[in-house]
Amino acid sequence: MVKNTLKIRKIDEIDCKILNILQTNCRASLTEIASFVGLSVDSTRKRIQKLENIYFYPRVQIRPRKLGFNNIVDVKVKLNNHSETEIKKFIEYLIKEPRVVELFEVSGEWDISLVILSKDANDLGNITLEIRNKFGKIINSWSESTTLKAYKFESYDLEKLKGFIG
Repeated sequence: MVKNTLKIRKIDEIDCKILNILQTNCRASLTEIASFVGLSVDSTRKRIQKLENIYFYPRVQIRPRKLGFNNIVDVKVKLNNHSETEIKKFIEYLIKEPRVVELFEVSGEWDISLVILSKDANDLGNITLEIRNKFGKIINSWSESTTLKAYKFESYDLEKLKGFIG
């Protein structure tokens, strides 16, 4: 049995509130956050610094369509007849491909899940053709679906999840 070495830090209600505020508005001022959670600005800053080191890192959320990538395509790949070396080359290629913005090894019916950005159907065809020509020998099945609209993305209500954490 493999022991989980990931150290889980307990978070309290105030931490949950802070994280929820930052998810909603990452530009909220320390004064606004402190007022909402009932702490001093200094205490709030210290909590945020501790949370940054464990639960999140400040980042910018890019909207690909605003950059001209009108197709955000979810791709599922089933592999077959592959060696460890071939799968490693496939993964390395996908990691280096700038239009592949998400890449996961998954369990279930599919082996790999990835998200490709493309400007249009023609661009998508070129990208997928390139990948499939290069790695067609190990690709058994390939399924694509285009994201039409995002209703929820990486949204965590930590106050509601609190009872399930740790």
